[in-house]
Amino acid sequence: MLNVKKVRKDFVMLDGKHKMQGKPLIYLDNAATTFKPKVVLEAITKYHNEITANPHRGDYDLSHQASDAYEGARKTLAKFMNCEPREVIFTSGASQSLNIVAYALGENLKKGDEILLTEAEHGSNVLPWYKVAEDKGLVIKFIPLTKEGKVTVKELKSVITKRTKVMSIAHVTNVLGHVLDIKALTKEAHKHGIIVAVDGAQSVPRIKTDVKDWDIDFLSYSGHKLCAPTGTGVLYGKYEMLDKLKPLMMGGGMNTRFDTCGDYMLQKPPLKFEAGTPNVEGVMGLEAAVKYMMNLGMDNIQKQEEMLMAYAVKRLKEVKDVVIYNETATAGVLTFNIKDIFAQDVATHLNSYGIAVRAGQHCAKILLDFLKAPATVRMSVAFYNTKEEIDKFIEATKKAGDYLDAYFK
Repeated sequence: MLNVKKVRKDFVMLDGKHKMQGKPLIYLDNAATTFKPKVVLEAITKYHNEITANPHRGDYDLSHQASDAYEGARKTLAKFMNCEPREVIFTSGASQSLNIVAYALGENLKKGDEILLTEAEHGSNVLPWYKVAEDKGLVIKFIPLTKEGKVTVKELKSVITKRTKVMSIAHVTNVLGHVLDIKALTKEAHKHGIIVAVDGAQSVPRIKTDVKDWDIDFLSYSGHKLCAPTGTGVLYGKYEMLDKLKPLMMGGGMNTRFDTCGDYMLQKPPLKFEAGTPNVEGVMGLEAAVKYMMNLGMDNIQKQEEMLMAYAVKRLKEVKDVVIYNETATAGVLTFNIKDIFAQDVATHLNSYGIAVRAGQHCAKILLDFLKAPATVRMSVAFYNTKEEIDKFIEATKKAGDYLDAYFK
């Protein structure tokens, strides 16, 4: 198990000096973004202070050092996911990664072909497919959710047809927080020749990632949700598929030649998908974050968050008139409402106690029909949170009926 007291010392934001509304900060919005450990900040500073140069472009020592550092980070991420370095593409985040996949796969689909999503998806895993469907005359279908908000092989089988070509699905959704059996879902999809793209924005920071074992075709995730800098992300893809797909962006660094006749030749993956000067300092920070989490142990991180979730659900049931939408979820995301109190009012009330949570639609706007609620409150933990913080969150939530006090202080 993690020594959380020791872990918290690695984060400047958890030094006890940060406050909201004059109260010590209790940060429970980790599904949105996470705090960054000192080693991440040091890695970014090291790039700027010691090896500032473009990788892959210079015939001088500094550029070679930047190249080695950049490609070293790619090897680290490959180890983290259990894949080959050439299958790791650096992006600006899950949104760009998902757009690359949607655009590239859409190029090879025909009018009437079907793409499977779920009602629980984040906008970043819906809107790119909507755009591709609009442009190519494709059909978007939604895999039904169980009463709990999960997707199982049974639900998947119910919507597959001969025209189904792609399934793009979140391993862990950002509102309901269930960990899907992505290996079983992928196995069933592949029986029908369906390409599987996974949104790992919420799963990669919380559970051990093994793309080879799962046999998924693509995985997208953001760095800022796993203690890395904003503006960083990863797209994993099976190499044989990446080699055949068209890049979303064109520019410097991703080609080997072009001429006045309009002829050009692209680099092999992953550079084919990394046009322009990369976010080198961000990638350095991303590598530092991943090394930090691997050192803690992803199994330990998962156990800590599962413990906090179980404790939070148990305690939240003490709150009068609470409606919990995902009490069986384990992946650090707890979504609820207080009857007759608007979600944003609950969040504003909690802010007056120094507690940061998210309220609203959480970029999962289709899910509102399933939940039958216009908005919800989302409390999300990370491995550095404590039971004591949960206790304070619960005690403040019990007083949610006093939310008007937060407005008139």
